Amino acid sequence: MDRREFVKLAAAGGLAAAIPAVVPGTLLGQEKALPAKPATNIKDAQKIPRSAGSMPGKFPGAVVQANHDRSIANDKVDLAVVDGMVRKSLMELTGASTAAAAWKEFVTPDDIIGLKVNPVAGKTLSTSPEITHAVIKQLVEAGIPMKNIVIWDRREFELHEVGFTSENFPGVKIIGTERKDEKGSYYDANGVLYGKQMIDESWYYWADVEQKYDAETIPYMVNEGKYSYFGTICTKDVTKIINIPILKNAGPTVTLCLKNLAFGCISNTGRLHKNLWAETCAEVPAFAPIRDKVVLNIVDGIKGCFHGGPGADPKFFTEYKTVLVGTDPVAVDRIGYEIVLKKRLDENVQKAEAPVGRKFMDLARDLGLGVSDLEKINLKKLSLS
Repeated sequence: MDRREFVKLAAAGGLAAAIPAVVPGTLLGQEKALPAKPATNIKDAQKIPRSAGSMPGKFPGAVVQANHDRSIANDKVDLAVVDGMVRKSLMELTGASTAAAAWKEFVTPDDIIGLKVNPVAGKTLSTSPEITHAVIKQLVEAGIPMKNIVIWDRREFELHEVGFTSENFPGVKIIGTERKDEKGSYYDANGVLYGKQMIDESWYYWADVEQKYDAETIPYMVNEGKYSYFGTICTKDVTKIINIPILKNAGPTVTLCLKNLAFGCISNTGRLHKNLWAETCAEVPAFAPIRDKVVLNIVDGIKGCFHGGPGADPKFFTEYKTVLVGTDPVAVDRIGYEIVLKKRLDENVQKAEAPVGRKFMDLARDLGLGVSDLEKINLKKLSLS
């Protein structure tokens, strides 16, 4: 792994995959051999009144899982099949008679809609362009102007690297918080990081822990210190967020809905991995710019991984051939966790469930973001093949 790949993986939360022999478990929020948890400003988030659409959304505790054997073949995702999986899942979730009617439960033509994808592991394990195209197509059919749709993540250049470009998605805005210019520089003519222009210092996650970054890492972090700032994309630019993570593991846990939002929406995340991974996954989505704007979670489980995540190790890729849909990110994460856990046990990479894998979901439950207890989740399975 070269320096650039190591920095990217570390900045994205992938160090659990990169150096498990050095710090086993500590990046996954396990308390064993760890000091007391650093304080955070989660109480500030809890003081902000909730809205009618706040997490867990319109359908708390409800998850639809659609499976289709022909969703992928020869490592190629079938757009038509995936489109049908998303449509039928939405109709099942909402009870609507058409997909367009289902989408109108969540968005209006006046909304600016952010599609929060995940390109961090590279082209081989990114949110697929096919599922993203399917979502965009259905939004347009529901009356959403193409110009009101934004594909986004923290790192704009990573979006481009995996195929989220204007050529592949004409008419859709593609943007990231951390960015560089056409010359490959992260800094403008005044020596200021372009990423600095994309953070909103009025919204922040404070934690009593900090870390110094070297010159190669700081463009991926934007700032140092005890503050992680929310990006302007989620605080100012979009009015609704559709979260489209990937079905993959990180050690004995998963990086699905909550992780995609928490570590994908704030700056200065490197400091949070060692002692606050689970807390960050649960607490950052409790702040209003995420809590009140995420209206739907669509997990791309057509192809994922069961080991070696959240990076991309082809030895552990698997075709789950599934899509998970729900407004409740905690419930969706719990169902995804069960799918990945079963695969890990079947493949003998894990002997038994490690309760630490569910910690962030239980923390999120306690913050009122959703349902983490399996027996309380209403799971509807659709076999479409």
